[in-house]
Amino acid sequence: MSGIPTTTFARRSQGLLTRVVPDRRRHKRIAVELLGRFMRENKQEHACKLIDISAGGAAVRPMSTVAVEIGERVVAFFDHIGGIEGTVVRTFEGGFAFKLAATQHKREKLAATLTWLANRAELDGAEERRHERIIPKGGRQQLQLAEGIILECQVLDISVSGASIGTPARPELGTEVTLGKLRARVVRHHAQGFGVQFIDSQNQTALRRQFG
Repeated sequence: MSGIPTTTFARRSQGLLTRVVPDRRRHKRIAVELLGRFMRENKQEHACKLIDISAGGAAVRPMSTVAVEIGERVVAFFDHIGGIEGTVVRTFEGGFAFKLAATQHKREKLAATLTWLANRAELDGAEERRHERIIPKGGRQQLQLAEGIILECQVLDISVSGASIGTPARPELGTEVTLGKLRARVVRHHAQGFGVQFIDSQNQTALRRQFG
């Protein structure tokens, strides 16, 4: 794999956010800042910030001093994007880049998500979420965590792709949970609880009947 000078990544990180930039590889990268976490081969997890990403690779800046190794396999989770994994191909000052390991289908889904991320900043005043959100009238639901723990939570809002959940619990990003009967994955934390992305897309009419 041909190398790219580390200064290339530095310039990208200083560019305008969500701007599509030319990539010397087969995939186009977008410069975007998303918070998340990554896990190393030794199972240690670290908070990080995504600098740029394409359907073929990503550049990440850890929030603390972490010395990853070339060739090391990492798994990362970011808001809006979800889980991605791959092999570290280079390091640069304050961060590292890794090549994604994914099926063609997952690359196509990621490319669609990246197109949305690149375009959303250009939509002046437009809704940032991809789908219409429903504000439940009641919103109390059972939430099952990965450890089998079942607790009651408040559904703050919900759409066909995900939901915002009010609860003191803070499962790790990427953790699978069950909201009522809906399987989902934790994709972000917020002040009231956390946000999930449904593993299977839901029916808008059914959601309105249940939560509206």
